[in-house]
Amino acid sequence: MNLIRSIKGTKDILPEESSLWQFIESSIHSFMNSYGYDEIRTPKFENSSLFNRSIGVNTDIVSKEMYTWTDQGNNSLTLKPEVTASVVRAFIQHNLGKQKQLNKFYYIDSLFRRERPQKGRYRQFEQFGVEAIGSKNPEQDAEIISMAYFFYESLGITNLNLKINSIGSKESRLAYKKALTDFFKPYKEQLTSTSKNRLIDNPLRILDTKVDFEKEIIKNAPKIIDFLSEEDENHFNKVLFYLEKLDIKYEIDHLLVRGLDYYCNTVFEIQSSLLGSQSALCGGGRYDYLIEELGGKSTPAIGFAAGIERLIIALDNNIELNNSPDIYMVTLGDSTIDIGLKIAYDLRKHCEFTVISDMLQKNMKSQLKEANKLKAKYAIIIGENEIINKEAVIKNMLTGDQENINFNQIINYFKK
Repeated sequence: MNLIRSIKGTKDILPEESSLWQFIESSIHSFMNSYGYDEIRTPKFENSSLFNRSIGVNTDIVSKEMYTWTDQGNNSLTLKPEVTASVVRAFIQHNLGKQKQLNKFYYIDSLFRRERPQKGRYRQFEQFGVEAIGSKNPEQDAEIISMAYFFYESLGITNLNLKINSIGSKESRLAYKKALTDFFKPYKEQLTSTSKNRLIDNPLRILDTKVDFEKEIIKNAPKIIDFLSEEDENHFNKVLFYLEKLDIKYEIDHLLVRGLDYYCNTVFEIQSSLLGSQSALCGGGRYDYLIEELGGKSTPAIGFAAGIERLIIALDNNIELNNSPDIYMVTLGDSTIDIGLKIAYDLRKHCEFTVISDMLQKNMKSQLKEANKLKAKYAIIIGENEIINKEAVIKNMLTGDQENINFNQIINYFKK
């Protein structure tokens, strides 16, 4: 019989890895809470039209990478390839804008894209991010960017490179799109089929090409900065000013446009050399028009998204986690099992200890060997003699010292 294996592009997170994931997720929760952001959870699948309208039907995500199917009710459904559209849908559906003028959300979620699997990039991947909905002011941009930057620093990742750009408002981009279209027309026959399609739908996305000869052409392309309105330029300059006040170094990248059609004005990426050629740790930007385009009231918004798998690569095993149990409960013989279970329960309840109990009825030597292997701080040993004397042997696994303690005094012994 052939073994059933995990699907290509997916990954099991085994017990020896899960403690790091728990640490990262806990760090995300506490860090985001410190900025006053509240967690939001949205369904794993949505109506396909949500992503068609928000991301753009001609993007690679929608045209090539989404997991879409028709259900028994003839509804087209899609596993979530990104979170912002779902958060916006929830914001509109539940009238959250009426409850608060400024809504600040964060999330940790599983997403799905049928991409080519590679290091740090899977078809099911884990992502965290933030969305601030309601403020058009540049200080909101600075807060979002600095949150991402300082979060990575809080985990000890210091070789960060912030790339930032402004792609302007709708009005600014109209003039720029025309200039780009005119620039690329003489090169049209040289462009890849993907870029030819982008030339029609959204020429800004040609700037995001990964093809070397197209990169050479783009070097002479007009820059969006020259087409920004005075208002857009002032906004961008204020964002840069606030970043400087926060001592965050940045690089203006005129080719940075991000891969989703809903972005406007400020866009950014935080990169790390630890990731190699796929260097982006996170990215985001403004999406001031998306809420209205999805049927809500015109509302400014900005956010970022970050991959957890890529974060783990950047950490490069530099996080030391102590998962050692406090107590290993050694019980010897059937008559000791019930008292061992009760003491273990009491220690978890009253001392909040991690207690491991032997469930294989090994001999004492094997149990103590296991306690050493797990790096338990103490072993509590209960055999036939201990039952008679109503006391346990408490052994300090680091020093080897041991004491006999009455069963009724074990909790007090560890609390003192």
